[in-house]
Amino acid sequence: MNKLLTLALTGALLLGATGCASSSDDKTITVAASTTPHAIILNHIKDDLKKEGYTLKVTEYTDYVQPNNVVEDGDFDANYFQHTPYLDSFNKEHKTHLVSAGKIHYEPFGIYAGTKKDLKQISKGDVIAIPNDTTNEARALLLLADQGLITLKKDAGINATIKDITSNPHNISFKELEAAQISRINKEVAFVVLNGNYALDAGYNAATDALAYEDSSSTAASVYANIIAVKKGNEKKAKIKALVKALKSDSLKNWLKTRFKGSVIAYNGK
Repeated sequence: MNKLLTLALTGALLLGATGCASSSDDKTITVAASTTPHAIILNHIKDDLKKEGYTLKVTEYTDYVQPNNVVEDGDFDANYFQHTPYLDSFNKEHKTHLVSAGKIHYEPFGIYAGTKKDLKQISKGDVIAIPNDTTNEARALLLLADQGLITLKKDAGINATIKDITSNPHNISFKELEAAQISRINKEVAFVVLNGNYALDAGYNAATDALAYEDSSSTAASVYANIIAVKKGNEKKAKIKALVKALKSDSLKNWLKTRFKGSVIAYNGK
């Protein structure tokens, strides 16, 4: 009897310990993020979440693939680095099941100087570096089209590729690279078109350094708003809702204005 009682008590203790671990896990939020500006923003709200009883753990990544893989695999609760068109493309290509839990901020896509310092200096055969992933290439091409450097098919939209260019009066050549690599070759090409976070990593500010950038009141502000992404079914978890709420607070919006001076803009929609 004593032996059975001991085993029963041990089992109860282990069950209780497991319950505590689960409870503790529910109060820990793990997020995979790009270094700039995403990890910076997340680290800024750690204290806000702590007041709500949550511990935020941020792990930084330098690519656009692993942050989605680790959330899909269940190793992380969420990631913060991408916009919805990229997520949709990634899900389709990799058979993943990720969804947006909320739109947080917008980073204006910009055209920056390479060997040429003004878009008016463009000449025949100049090379422009653009991202090679589907959604960001389209975004780069749309921005170049807005500047009159090329013309795209009317229905190309956010799926545009260089094959959709209908007019290229300067015979521009496009160097398609992984987004993270583009700023590194700015001394080798006439111009570079950069994602907001990689522009920040390279020391650029779209509002002050870009030769041209997306209008914050444009459709792009909504379409390309950076999101908190989670595995489908987890978007309604209390800790994910707490994370999104902290990232959409008025205090954070005001801090973004001061900290990033126009290169990162809070998204005000849902």
